[in-house]
Amino acid sequence: QLQLVESGGGLVQPGGSLRLSCATSIVSINTYSIAWFRQAPGKEHEGISCISASDDSTDYADSVKGRFTISRDNVKNTVSLQMNSLKPEDTAVYYCAASAAFYCSGYVPYEYPYWGQGTQVTVSS
Repeated sequence: QLQLVESGGGLVQPGGSLRLSCATSIVSINTYSIAWFRQAPGKEHEGISCISASDDSTDYADSVKGRFTISRDNVKNTVSLQMNSLKPEDTAVYYCAASAAFYCSGYVPYEYPYWGQGTQVTVSS
């Protein structure tokens, strides 16, 4: 079974930064497209970023575009999400999720069979 483990969450002030990491058991991480989702209390999962398996192309939701950056390390088999200029509305549990699809094609949660346990991000002064 593919395993994903998020880390790096915590409490940060508005305008601050955090870097989340997703460690995987993937033999070759570029065989999976990896997305980051977040879920605020009482809300649905929101897809915020994805990196494609085939060509490392990236996608960002409008809510995070220009502030968040997704990247992957094929040696360590990890995917990171650098989050800058954080806002209180970024507060959520953040999940990484994997799909065997070659390309990111949206953020429908059921299209991602593999999920991590989530890491809490709280943005507050």
